[in-house]
Amino acid sequence: MSRARVWAGRAGDYRDPGLRDAVATALEAVGGRDLFRGGARVFVKVNHLSPPSPPERAIVTHPTFAAAVLAVLKDLTPHLTVGDDLHPSADDPYALSGYREVCAGLGVRLVNLRETGFVRVSVGGVVLKETYLAREAVEADLVVNLPKLKTHSLTLFTGAVKNLYGLLPGGLRVAYHGEYKDPEAFGQLLVDVYAAVGPALTVMDGVVAMEGPGPANGRPRPLGIILAGRDGVAVDAVACRLIGLDPLAVRTTRYAHDRGVGIGDLTGIDVVGERLESLVAGDFELPPFPAGELVGRAPRFLTRWATSQLAVRPAVVRRACVGCGACARVCPTGAATVVGGKARIHRRTCIRCMCCHEACRYGAIALRRSALGQILRPVLRRPRRAGP
Repeated sequence: MSRARVWAGRAGDYRDPGLRDAVATALEAVGGRDLFRGGARVFVKVNHLSPPSPPERAIVTHPTFAAAVLAVLKDLTPHLTVGDDLHPSADDPYALSGYREVCAGLGVRLVNLRETGFVRVSVGGVVLKETYLAREAVEADLVVNLPKLKTHSLTLFTGAVKNLYGLLPGGLRVAYHGEYKDPEAFGQLLVDVYAAVGPALTVMDGVVAMEGPGPANGRPRPLGIILAGRDGVAVDAVACRLIGLDPLAVRTTRYAHDRGVGIGDLTGIDVVGERLESLVAGDFELPPFPAGELVGRAPRFLTRWATSQLAVRPAVVRRACVGCGACARVCPTGAATVVGGKARIHRRTCIRCMCCHEACRYGAIALRRSALGQILRPVLRRPRRAGP
C-alpha cells in the first residue's frame, strides 16, 4: 500500500480571516485541486446530526468552516451540492445550524437527502453486500467529506469514516444498529459504507472539536485545527493522534487499515503543514470506553460477567427530560419510550447502540456503569492513550 499524505494546520477560530487561505493551502498540499478538473459534479457531505442544533454546540460541521471549503471548491467547479439526511422538523434544520444562509450566500445547492432519494447499490463488503445510498452521492463525480472532529460513545471516535454513515436512509441506519449489535460487525459495516462511497477528499473541522460523551452530548473543545487528505482513514488516524488516542484502538480505523481501504498506521502517513507534536491537545477527554474493549486482560471465564458489569448503559436524567420523544423515535428496539411526559429506557430490550444519547439535545440521556463496573474499569482497561 502506498503512503498517505495528510495536511495538518492551524486556524485560530471561525472568525479567522485566514480560514479560507488555510483550506486552499491544505488542498494544494494534498493534491486536492487536481481532482476537480473539467467541472466535476461534487457532493459535499457535512456532519449535520438530527435533531437540529446551533453550530456553537460543536455537534455539526460548523457552517463557517464549510463555507471556507465551499468557497475554495467553487473556484474549481460550479457544480456543488451540500447535504445530509435530516429527520423531518417543523422548523428548518438548516436555518438553525446556519447552513441555509451560508449556502444561499455562496449560491450553492443545499439538500435534505431524504427529499432527493436513495438508490440501491452493490457493496460487496465484509458485512454488507448491498445497501441504499443517497442518490446525490452516487450520481456525483466526486464526494467531498467534511466531518467534525468528535468523540463518539459507541465507536469511541467519529470522523471521516463514520460521517458517511449519514448517506444511508435514517430508517435503515436505525435498523442496522439493531441488526449488527456486535461492535466488530458494526465497525466493519461502517467501513463497508465508507469503501462503497470512496470519498475523493476529506477536510476535517477541528477548529472546535467535541470531547467527552459525543457525538451530540459532549463539550465543545477549541483546538484551532484543520486536517485534510485524500485518504479519509489517514485523516482519522492523525486526528486521533492529536487528541491522545491510539488510532488503531478505533475499530473503524483499524478495520479499514487491515482491509487496505486506507492507511490507519501513523508510520505510513506523511503529515505536512504544522509539526504534528505542536498540535497535540493535552488532557482531551475521551468518552466512556466500550465494555468490549476493556476486558481483554480478564480471564476468559470472567469475560461475560466483566462485560456485563462494565457495560455503559443509557439512563434517563428525569430533571432534564422534556418528553420530546426524540429518543423513542430513533430507538431500533423500542426500548426507549415516553411515559407520563418523561423518557424511559427498558433495560432488557436496550442494545446499548446509544442512538437515544445521540438524538437527545437536552442532556437527558446519561451514560452510566454499575457501581462495581466503576471499580473494575481501571483494573481491566487496556491502554488507549497514544504515546508522547
